[in-house]
Amino acid sequence: MKTAKYNQQIINLDQYDRSDYQKLYDDGKKGMLACTVCGNPVRLYLGIQEQPHFYHHLSGKEDCQEESLPTPSSPPSEKTEYIERNGFKIPKSRSITAEAVKEDTFIFPREVKVPSPFTSHPPVTPGVKLDYIKQLKQAGIHFDGNQEKAVVSTDGPLLILAGAGSGKTRVLTARTAFMLEEQKIDPGSIMLVTFTAKAAAEMKKRISHYPNMSPSKVNRLISGTFHSIFYRILCFHEREKWTSDKLMKKEWQREQILKEAGRKLQLDEKEFAYDLALQQIGLWKNTLIMPHEVKPESPWEEKVALLYKDYESAKDRQGLFDFDDMLIGCFKLFIDQPSILEIYQNRFQYLLIDEFQDINKVQYELVKMLSRKHGNVCAVGDDDQSIYSFRGSDPAYLFNFKADFKNTEVIILNQNYRSPHEIVETANTLISANQIRHEKEMRAQYSGECPPVIFHPYDEEEEATMILTDIKERIEQGERPGDFAILFRTNAASRAVFERLANSSLPFRLDQDIESFYERFMVKGMLSFLRLSLNPDDSDAIRNILPSLFLKQSAFRDLQANSILNDCSMLEALTYVKTGFAFQEQKLKRLIPIVRSLSSLSPVAAIDIVEKDLGYQDFIKKRGNEGNQLEKGSDDVRDLKVAARNFKSVAEFIEHVDHMIAMNSEIKRTSKTISDAITLSTIHRSKGLEFGNVYIIGTVDGSIPHDYALDAYRNGDRQPLEEERRLLYVAVTRAEKRLFISVPQRRRGRKANPSRFLGRI
Repeated sequence: MKTAKYNQQIINLDQYDRSDYQKLYDDGKKGMLACTVCGNPVRLYLGIQEQPHFYHHLSGKEDCQEESLPTPSSPPSEKTEYIERNGFKIPKSRSITAEAVKEDTFIFPREVKVPSPFTSHPPVTPGVKLDYIKQLKQAGIHFDGNQEKAVVSTDGPLLILAGAGSGKTRVLTARTAFMLEEQKIDPGSIMLVTFTAKAAAEMKKRISHYPNMSPSKVNRLISGTFHSIFYRILCFHEREKWTSDKLMKKEWQREQILKEAGRKLQLDEKEFAYDLALQQIGLWKNTLIMPHEVKPESPWEEKVALLYKDYESAKDRQGLFDFDDMLIGCFKLFIDQPSILEIYQNRFQYLLIDEFQDINKVQYELVKMLSRKHGNVCAVGDDDQSIYSFRGSDPAYLFNFKADFKNTEVIILNQNYRSPHEIVETANTLISANQIRHEKEMRAQYSGECPPVIFHPYDEEEEATMILTDIKERIEQGERPGDFAILFRTNAASRAVFERLANSSLPFRLDQDIESFYERFMVKGMLSFLRLSLNPDDSDAIRNILPSLFLKQSAFRDLQANSILNDCSMLEALTYVKTGFAFQEQKLKRLIPIVRSLSSLSPVAAIDIVEKDLGYQDFIKKRGNEGNQLEKGSDDVRDLKVAARNFKSVAEFIEHVDHMIAMNSEIKRTSKTISDAITLSTIHRSKGLEFGNVYIIGTVDGSIPHDYALDAYRNGDRQPLEEERRLLYVAVTRAEKRLFISVPQRRRGRKANPSRFLGRI
């Protein structure tokens, strides 16, 4: 049905304002829509499998016939403004640079055109007839020809280029078992390196289930992350210096040292991005750039470079170390004491390194050092999945491998056993546009029923609604919540879909490091003005607005004192603040009545006033989001306006905000106890995982690829753009059955352009 009765009028979806579909959907859930024929309640369908339509949700009856209905009244598709002059209506003039008002129409979801039909390409036939390979096959562990070759090639340097879904974990574990059983290699001479402790435990568990693998044999393997293995070496040789009680395990411990250094530079704790400074310091350390070797490329990096020097000096004075020091410490130990290096070169005759595309400089140098004597290095990786440049990873180490390790044998695992042909071909088409990569094309083993689907919600709110509707439909058809994943580029992009799930009965899990959108620095500051309009004595809100008023946190104590002495609210106490600058003191006095007035406005209007009249926009510009290329404060405020648009009053909006903050904490607390749940994750966090159904949200320019990559490309640097394409490739290849790519027509309240990466599909 295309028509319904709403607010005493008959409306037609084809003529209704596209931007109001989400409001119609919400009002339908409140019982505010009725069938034009029978008068029963109806709701608006917003999903992926069908076009928007009204339906009888209570009785489940067939749609009523609408042919005999009168032509419905509806809002005009274009709103023309007039002014009266001498009794005539004249269209209001518009600047030639202003964008014409054009309402977006509904674009029906469409299937991705797969460039070539599925034809069976059988993998290379295995041909090895060794005893242990036969035993593995009898145990149900089978290989294609390239996999088998990788398992039995144990001498000399070996580079295994393992595409997504190609069974690399099976190859690595079987190769280790083959070395132990068939070649009788001492387990203590094999180092198996993974990037997470979970992956290391999983590999050991798999190896222990292979034929003839006794626990004593498997437990003697040296396996773990780079950090855990090299930390053990440090502890053995310099125990007193590297005891665990001197390790700064928590982020706040490192930030505390950095903030002490920042006080000398008079950096405001609330204003300066210390978390990003720590990230930058970690990047320098992982690329073996010491404090005296830093060459800052911006004023922000100049500050961080000074902090880096003080940070390292403070750690040395207190005898403390962080996780990055574990690798640097071992690197220096081997340089300073060659005899110790020789001991480990003799001991570790075989090195197996997983996820080699994620390796950084210090890790690469350690691998070269240890393998110098025997040269038996097996590196497994995929340059198409290198997505961690922000922590020093570089696919160049995969490309340099053949040059640095002479006589390297290269084996390509190009059979995808995870996804159907339609998804694999889509991924191949996407990634083939990258110029710097090893040439390879993945091949699927079967054709699926469903090609990937691209759908076009109006904005973030409707995107979340369409995805939730689709998931509910599929769960009703027998799928499990654990079969679904919703992937996004940055944490901030998850706000709408999180809120929709939080208000549903569906179980879902959240990454532990995803903070509530409303707790983000710029958002929290903006909301604090709204909170003060409701409660002028909200001390937390007063603290949070001080940075945007360019007042130090020490001013809070003066405000408390003035509030008591003058018997006034904390907000009114701003009148008595003495800064020594008459213009600033006058501004603080003018601010008070404006803040009070916010509570009577709509949330969007209140945000606009804080942004423009109270100078929040200037604060964002001045702060400049120092060092934060990925998530800008101005973007956060635009996202906040999109969220605020759904509420009529500031009080209602703040109540919603508090509920969502509480829900974020609760979901993270209970996530680990729920085994069957929808996964919400950044694309980075999803790497290595797989799901039956994957939804990639916000696939538009500015999101994927991110704005910072587009800026770099305009300035002649193509690498960030290629990494963004790899990121989309990783997201696409997480899907085992179905893939949905969302391309919103609007993002952050503005018209959005489909991601340039989608042009090929």
